[in-house]
Amino acid sequence: MRLTWLEPPFSVCRLPARAAIPAWSAQPGAFFCVVRTTDELSIVCEQRLVPAGVQAEGPFLALKVAGPLHFSLVGVLASLLDPIAQAGISVFVVSTFDTDYLLVSTVDRDSATKVLIAAGHSVE
Repeated sequence: MRLTWLEPPFSVCRLPARAAIPAWSAQPGAFFCVVRTTDELSIVCEQRLVPAGVQAEGPFLALKVAGPLHFSLVGVLASLLDPIAQAGISVFVVSTFDTDYLLVSTVDRDSATKVLIAAGHSVE
């Protein structure tokens, strides 16, 4: 797989399930994601946009898998996550219609890059 690092740093935020999608999170940028469940509203956005007092984790950098990926492909995430897990690197995964994104702590960027290259992937 061919992967590209996206910047700037991102945060993963948790808000109450019934909360409105906050205007601060929906700024134009390279990557923005909202998922609502009965338990929570999760938002991935640029870290600089997250106001004080919001429950958030980060900073993360996002690795974008070159796509689009066809829905019939099998093992895409496994080929990426297995070597990263074996290296003890935690990730947060977001999948879209066209591709997948792996969010990795900024401190793990170099290690994740090395591990993925060693596993046969291309990282830009």
